[in-house]
Amino acid sequence: MKRVVAVFLAGVAVFAEAASYVSPECLAVTPDGQRAYVTSATGGRLLVMDLGRAKVVGEWLLKNETERPRGFWSSLFGGGATAGSADPSGVAVAPDGTVFVTGGGAEGFVQKFAADGTPAVQAAAGHTPLAPVVSPDGATLYVLCRFDACVRVFDARTLSVKATVPVLREPFAAALGAGGRLLFVANLLPACRATDAVVAASVSVIDTSAGHAVQHVLLPNGSTGVRGVGASPDGKHIYVTHTFGRYQLPTTQLERGWMNTAGLSVFNGETGAYVNTALLDDVDLGAANPWGVAVSPDGKHVVVAHAGTRELSVIDRAEFHARLEKAARNEKVTEVTKSAADVPNDLSFLVTVRRRVKLDGDGPRGVAVAGGTVYTTVYFADALAALPLGDAAAKPAAVALGAPVDLGKDRVRRGEMLWNDGAMCFQHWQSCASCHPDGRVDALNWDLMNDGIGNPKQTKNMIYTHLTPPTMVTGIRPDLQACNRKGLTHIQFVVRPEEDALCLDAYAMSLTPEVSPYRVNGALSAKAKQGERLFKRAGCAECHPGDKLGPHGERLFTNLKKFNLGLGVGNEEGREFDTPTLVEVWRTAPYLYDGRALTIQELLKACNPQDAHGATQKLDDGEIDALAEFVLSL
Repeated sequence: MKRVVAVFLAGVAVFAEAASYVSPECLAVTPDGQRAYVTSATGGRLLVMDLGRAKVVGEWLLKNETERPRGFWSSLFGGGATAGSADPSGVAVAPDGTVFVTGGGAEGFVQKFAADGTPAVQAAAGHTPLAPVVSPDGATLYVLCRFDACVRVFDARTLSVKATVPVLREPFAAALGAGGRLLFVANLLPACRATDAVVAASVSVIDTSAGHAVQHVLLPNGSTGVRGVGASPDGKHIYVTHTFGRYQLPTTQLERGWMNTAGLSVFNGETGAYVNTALLDDVDLGAANPWGVAVSPDGKHVVVAHAGTRELSVIDRAEFHARLEKAARNEKVTEVTKSAADVPNDLSFLVTVRRRVKLDGDGPRGVAVAGGTVYTTVYFADALAALPLGDAAAKPAAVALGAPVDLGKDRVRRGEMLWNDGAMCFQHWQSCASCHPDGRVDALNWDLMNDGIGNPKQTKNMIYTHLTPPTMVTGIRPDLQACNRKGLTHIQFVVRPEEDALCLDAYAMSLTPEVSPYRVNGALSAKAKQGERLFKRAGCAECHPGDKLGPHGERLFTNLKKFNLGLGVGNEEGREFDTPTLVEVWRTAPYLYDGRALTIQELLKACNPQDAHGATQKLDDGEIDALAEFVLSL
């Protein structure tokens, strides 16, 4: 079975056939534990699972039928009130069995279904809505809008919007604390300058009982890739999964989590206070890319899916908290931990408290527990894995959700799998996705060894890397292909077959830009149009020409040259830097090679005192904002 997909390339919709994968990602279990709903992230449908029979008993096709104006983007992908197929991005079940599903991209939606699958109400929900959460009384629905950086609060009955709460950066997962009073929202990436003393993603804690007041709580320094949030049955503890980057160190080795570790952070579900962070790795074996997290209904186990290492962590929750409390009292827990401050650096903290269970298939993501069994979606295997929690010797069983998966002839899909595969790395510490989630950025500076030591630089977006050689910030690699192969050797510390590298190339080359949230119905706003004129007047277009096209008509917004604009500091003084593409620059903050500029406005004004980076010093604040609006719309 094939499906047709559209790829946007420089104003042209290019249609191609792609294999029809299920790509199970999110799941939610009914209150009675009898059914599970599984999102088919690339299949445009919601799968209904009978858990007792371990069988798919229904498929609900999703269509985006929300009323919306016909802009340029919607004319390409289906606009107006015309129904268009849509891939689901999240699912939640209300106490009465009502099902809520989010889907769509820039013109996202949330849809309500009765328990029998009858569509009820649908509403627009912003740019890339996901991770719906239902209040304990079933009256309120919370939906994260990833690229609008907000939480939309809906009346669960009518799907009318009650409030919009700004958060920080790419909200990705959420859970309610005790009594539903606090909503814990995981922001995927840091929203800091990369030169700050602490660079980390935050958890936004929204007080639902106080007019949706919000506070942002920083995770430990280096935390990024925050993918999962789960709550204990009583809501008194919240668990957050994330990558824990040790970016302050030069990337000379991987042993003992030298570059990346896997974190499980704990919050107080009643007060919103941060408690501590434990490492999910072992001393000599990483547990890369933790994703979903759930707590068993009896409260005995915390379960984490490791998307990068094809396994589950099953943690004795009582013993875990006993160790955290002992550390908080400055008592010795292990040879490393003698205080609360030691816990985030102790690779032995969970020894004897946690067991790691290997799964068949790559990419476990979503997690739910029902009837004493933990279920996890296995993204690249098109399967649902089930593991009984009561028997430590039990092996996981898999339920196929589609046809058998054979990636031997699909280099793009296999490349995506390898991109996210931490088991490919030496000691399983990290994958390409650890620093390039979804092929983008982690917002950290890394001191890579390709250009000496002591000169950390920003992680780059992989969009159009194959069209804008050379690669790396300083252009030290001639092209994407060299970059990927050196990454395997010097970042993952492995030697792999050339076929693997070809697959990684294919995946990176397949990436296409998301629609900018700064666009209005797919088109430039009036302010951005003013900024486009200023872009040319200030000389920005000389290095970032809009007429510079790739081989398939892609607008690159770079002249493919290197320049010394006086931006280098310290070891980088006098250095020439590669002119980057501006496509998707709205998604790649902070800016400049070392991330010193938090915003485009700061880059154009405070970081450009000599007008070497465009003639911007004589522009007033309104003009700077307009120029930034245009750049952020690309």
